[in-house]
Amino acid sequence: MDHRMSDNGDALTGVEMFAGLEPDVRQRVIATAVPRNYRKGQIIFVEHDPGESLIILKRGAVAIFRTAPTGERAVLTVVRPPDVLGEVSLLDASARSASAEAIEDCQALTLSRSAFIDLVHANPRILDAVMRSVGALIRRLTEQNTDHVFLDLPGRVAKTLVRLAGESQAPMITIELNQSQLAEMAGGSRQSVNQAIGSFASRGWLRTEGRRIVVTDLQALRRRAGMLN
Repeated sequence: MDHRMSDNGDALTGVEMFAGLEPDVRQRVIATAVPRNYRKGQIIFVEHDPGESLIILKRGAVAIFRTAPTGERAVLTVVRPPDVLGEVSLLDASARSASAEAIEDCQALTLSRSAFIDLVHANPRILDAVMRSVGALIRRLTEQNTDHVFLDLPGRVAKTLVRLAGESQAPMITIELNQSQLAEMAGGSRQSVNQAIGSFASRGWLRTEGRRIVVTDLQALRRRAGMLN
């Protein structure tokens, strides 16, 4: 899947949080933001770091995760363009509530907290988008907790793959996520997730190509995950 932000328009094209801004305000945001590049595997920020900036993702993908005292990781979500990350800690000036790792080479813009707060004060409509983002986060975490109660591991793996496929209608969807990362998202051991992937492959729902997963029957995965709509 190619989740790159369109090169048409300005650097905020498609970013919901800034969609309601006038063109001149958008240009001021772009002028204030600092371009950043992150290599695949690079840690962008760590849980408990100061929440000093909003990150606007232009290209690539970022995994948001928590780490247990034992060192085990749980991936909460994967962020792709044109989404943003780090907005929650900017609102209350608190530390980062999770860590972020680039799982693909990334290009981004970072906006300092002071610039972000000034922007919110001058353009209250941005706060509506931020609150929608926070609401979506709460719903996602609630759904993940529910999945761990009501879905077995293969069901959680299937649902994770469906989420990663996004809105794509292509007959084959390539997911750039290795099985270790998939295990962290589904909340299971790598061995158990490998078994689930093997079972899905034997049914013709997907195939593996090195460190990639190619989904060939998205509807079958949706049914296995109990996603009827």
